[in-house]
Amino acid sequence: MIQISCWADRSYELDPAHSALLVIDMQRAFLAEDVSENAELRAIMPRLKTVIAAARERGFMIVHTREGYGADRADVTAAKAVMAYVGRPTPHGEFLIRGTPSHDFMEGFEPRESEAVIDKAAFNAFHESPLADLLNEGAITHLVLTGVTTQCCVHSTLRDAVDRGFLCLTLEDCCAAYRRQWHDATMDIIQSESNLFGWIASSSSFLAGLTPSRAGA
Repeated sequence: MIQISCWADRSYELDPAHSALLVIDMQRAFLAEDVSENAELRAIMPRLKTVIAAARERGFMIVHTREGYGADRADVTAAKAVMAYVGRPTPHGEFLIRGTPSHDFMEGFEPRESEAVIDKAAFNAFHESPLADLLNEGAITHLVLTGVTTQCCVHSTLRDAVDRGFLCLTLEDCCAAYRRQWHDATMDIIQSESNLFGWIASSSSFLAGLTPSRAGA
């Protein structure tokens, strides 16, 4: 078992054989250098790359999610049509339309061949996707959540995961929102009412927790 030191003097224990790292929506649409006002999102990239490498080494299931919609917009809900963000013009093609560079994973975050990719026409990665079946078939009980954006796709997925009974750890400095206050507010919500939505830790605490086990301690 691995023990992670968390916020509020809490500890989170996991077995890598029954744990999955969720890497949420690390896509060019959000992270490309020429996308405006995304400095907060890009800042997590080096830390998250280190976390992914460590989780791979320890045998975690790695799951990459990707928000995207068909070119015909048939899977765009009425609510999202009102928001009018799907398909808007960008330097990388129509925003989040499958098959465009906008929809692709950011360089350095491409999944390995053995790793799962969950395509979703939703914020929540469990919505109308095979994610729950994948995790259950792999006997996964613990989820480590990372990616973008904190208050939207990360937290939407976290809420559903908790309802499904998964024990969830959010790596605070491997998630980001366009505005820091949205990120911080989400951390407050996770901790609200005696930690309703699980545990929070830093990437350094996560990596430190993995180190003794690698050494055989």
